[in-house]
Parts: sequence; structure tokens; C-alpha cells
Amino acid sequence: MSRFGAVILGCAGPVLSDEEISLFSETRPFGFILFDRNLRDAQQIRALCDGLRAAAGHDAPIFIDQEGGRVQRLRPPLARGWAPPLEDAEAAEAERRFYVRGRLIAQELRALGIDGNCVPTLDIARPDTHPVLRNRCYGTDRDSVIRNGRALVAGCREGGVLPVMKHMPGHGRGTLDSHLDLPRVSTPKALLSSEDFATFAAFADLPLAMTAHLVFEDIDPRPATLSPVMIRLIRGEIGFDGVLMTDDISMQALSGGVAERGLAARAAGCDVILHCNGDLAEMRALCEAVGTMDTAAEQRAERALAARTAPQPVDIDALRAEADGFFAQDLRPDPA
Repeated sequence: MSRFGAVILGCAGPVLSDEEISLFSETRPFGFILFDRNLRDAQQIRALCDGLRAAAGHDAPIFIDQEGGRVQRLRPPLARGWAPPLEDAEAAEAERRFYVRGRLIAQELRALGIDGNCVPTLDIARPDTHPVLRNRCYGTDRDSVIRNGRALVAGCREGGVLPVMKHMPGHGRGTLDSHLDLPRVSTPKALLSSEDFATFAAFADLPLAMTAHLVFEDIDPRPATLSPVMIRLIRGEIGFDGVLMTDDISMQALSGGVAERGLAARAAGCDVILHCNGDLAEMRALCEAVGTMDTAAEQRAERALAARTAPQPVDIDALRAEADGFFAQDLRPDPA
């Protein structure tokens, strides 16, 4: 039997309940993810991370969405505030800004016991990209997204944090919010392959990735997360052989119950199911349905865990000053 449950789970609050500890001990989730409801102060967050790992019975990766802008679970005074990524992508010295962002965020996360960040967001921002996603992107064309994404990944990894690229194989053409609806993309596959998919192919060496809940109508009528055709494309054309997690399985882009969705995602080829809302009954049903990782998924999981490294030495004060300088530069008035 695999030593990892095929799930990444949230929890309901800042302290684990007895019921959560029991569930996590029984099911041994591969990892966990934290949200605002779990975060009070540094001491509490470190204790929660220790408790999650103890319950799972292994050194589980603990993830968070710390992108900057609207999507940053840790905010001042717990962590530095950041502009939306697209603003840095459109500024001077964009690559350097993304490196500094990744390295400083990693420093803050590791100090709290968190060792995974659900970044980079490699979706290409387009004029009609839904507003819930657009300013979270790293550029408006393939090459700039690749450059900025690589810079941020370098900062993450040098800071000892595992990056999770998203939303594979590309969510930038979605014009609906997949938290609420199922986006459909009618773009021909040839164009998707040369732009959206090619962006992710440039990061195929990363250890972890998150799927997109949207339909590519020229390829398969099912949402990518639940589509064996799309998962084969991710493994084949894109060349990704790391741990493939779903986007939050409770998002309303997907139909059916949570357990049904999880089973469909596993059958399609996803390695691990992400469940974020901390609902105990849903987590129980999901864990029972999807069980443990298969051999191939567990091997990918072991490689991902082995990619965790201690932070490399860096002059953090100098990086903080550099980040302050970027902020001051952004506040300068436009020349007359």
C-alpha cells in the first residue's frame, strides 16, 4: 500500500479538531493547504503545520497561495504585501522583480513551516481573460510569461519552497470564473500548442503542477481536470512527469459530488486531488473514494519531496531594500 493518500486537504480553522486529526491519521494525505481561516499569528501557524505533519505521519508538504495582489493568504504584519503580478510584469526590470518576489516570499513561508507555494501562474493574460485571473498572470505573451515565471521559480527554489505551476495546460483564454462556472475555449489546438501549452512545456522539469477546470473544445468535451485526453497531452506533448494535482475539486466548474469528481480526476490520470474548503464530511467522502496513490504517482511524489532543499544563503535585508525600491519607483508620478 502507498504511504500517501491521494489527496491534499485543507482544515477548518487555526487549530486541528480531534476529528480532523483522526481523519488525517487514517488517510495519510500527501499534503495540506492553508487559507486565511487557518492563519492567526506566527506561533499558531508553526504549531498548526507541526500538527498537520504529525497527524499525517510523514513530513507532508504544506502549500499556500501566496501570489501577491488579491491572492495572498498571508498579509501584513505576517508577511509583506505585494502588487498583483501583472503589474510587475509590465514594469521595468520585470524578471528581477519576480525573482525578488519569489525569494522573499519563500523566506517568509519557510519561517512559518510552509514549504510549498502554488505559483507560478503561467496562464497568458489576454484582453478577455476573466478578471478573477487576469492580473494574477505573469505577462501577455508566451515569452514574457516564461521569463518571469522562471525568475520566480528560481527565487522559490533558492528559498527552499516547492513551486506548483498552474493552471495546466493554460487558463488564460477562459472568460468565466471557474470557481462558479465551467469556461469553454474554442481556440484551435494548433494555436493552443504553440502558445498556451508551449508555455507550460518550458516548465516541464518542475516537480508539481495544478490542473485547469476548463474545456478545450477542439480537443475534448470534458474539463481538463477530468479528461484522460488532456492528461495524456500534459504528460506527452507538454512532457510533464511531476505530481499532477487538481485545482480545488470543490469548485463549481465541475458537476457531481466531490467524491465523484475526485474519482473522475483519478481515472483521468491526476495523481492527487486538492480539496480546499475544510469541510470534514466532504473530506471523509473524498478520501474514501480516491484512496491512496498508485505506484507511478507515489514515485512522482517521492521525487517531488526529494526536491525540497534547505534555503540557500542570501542577504535578505538587501533583497527587502530592493523590493522597497521597486515599490517606491512604482509610486513615482509620470513625467510631465
